[in-house]
Amino acid sequence: VENLGEVSILKASSGFVSTNICLWLLNAVHQPGSHCVCLLLSRYKDLHVYQLEHPTQVIEWTSGKTVCVAGFTSSKNEILELRLPLKLFADENKGLCAERDFKVVHGGFTDAPVRCLRHIPGTRCVVTNDGLSSDLQVWDLGGDDSDVIRRTGSVDGSRGVSEGGSRIAARLSSQPQVLHGAESAGVRLTQLTSGQTVYTLETDSADPLSSLHFVSDAVFLAGCSNGKVYIADTRTSAAPQLSPPPPSSGESVLWWTDASAGPSCLDPSSCRIVRLSSCGQTVISDLRNPGGAVSRAQLDVQTRRCNADDVRVSWAPALDDCIAVSGFSGAVQIYSSSVWTTELQEAQPLFEHRGHAVSSQSDDGVPVFVTSHVWHPERPRTLLSAASDGSVHVWDWVDQSAAGC
Repeated sequence: VENLGEVSILKASSGFVSTNICLWLLNAVHQPGSHCVCLLLSRYKDLHVYQLEHPTQVIEWTSGKTVCVAGFTSSKNEILELRLPLKLFADENKGLCAERDFKVVHGGFTDAPVRCLRHIPGTRCVVTNDGLSSDLQVWDLGGDDSDVIRRTGSVDGSRGVSEGGSRIAARLSSQPQVLHGAESAGVRLTQLTSGQTVYTLETDSADPLSSLHFVSDAVFLAGCSNGKVYIADTRTSAAPQLSPPPPSSGESVLWWTDASAGPSCLDPSSCRIVRLSSCGQTVISDLRNPGGAVSRAQLDVQTRRCNADDVRVSWAPALDDCIAVSGFSGAVQIYSSSVWTTELQEAQPLFEHRGHAVSSQSDDGVPVFVTSHVWHPERPRTLLSAASDGSVHVWDWVDQSAAGC
């Protein structure tokens, strides 16, 4: 099915077609009444699907039009660089664009699962972790002269390993460097070419990490699974600033963290931190007072027993006040925090992408869960998401509250 109103459902280059999505749209469109038709035809500007042989937990941008994905099974896994359908980027006359499918541009294999993957800006390298140790693997993505992704080296990790292995962050620098660690006491900044450690985070406790994020060239956040956040500057040996966990009910609550980053973070008040708990509670703070709450909300998620690698929360890089949440179900939810206050309140999603659950080809009755999502770095409402059935979707959503439908 193509060009159903403003919606495009396209088969992938593998030949897979999301038949269930097509039937869902067609059946809904032919139902009596205009509300359902209006709802479906106005939900997306674009929706493209692809099917991997094995599901992925990692989606990482390598350019504005390409992403890297990799499997996480216990056996041999593919690591692929995919080019998004060029039709997605056609501003006008989309129907005349010949390139309508995902395309594998580079590929390789790894004998271990890939639980974390980061592209090193300014290079054709990615760094991965297998979740089995804190060591990292370094890969060359290839270029115009080769379509093969090859492992080229490794980076030693620390001795302590948390569930899920090392977290990784990278930013543009003259000498390629990677920030990595499994626990707060083991975070280090390592030069890829020499293997030299140029910075080590000094903390009193070894808290398992859920994420690492650069918010400027030198300042980074280390988000811990227990809700703590360390704020450190790689230019100094001073002790990091510690933000304690937000108040929560329950002793086994997990927390995930993201931070808005970019030139605006030269002003600390504009750099915001979001923390999401496994109970669906969300707390937003800023770098001037990370222990305080600018706003908070109880999200409308299907809470379940989660592992550290299950859930994702991320700020929209090109859309004010919006966050995306996934991992609790087969949906990716978009929330606007612009109306949240310091008092805990229930929040409903601004948009919900349920395409993975709708299009699942599983016959065993096992529910599909979203395994990863990522915002496009420049297109405000474009996201990629992946699910436990191996499906990958790229979609451009419409704010229905502003569309008047």
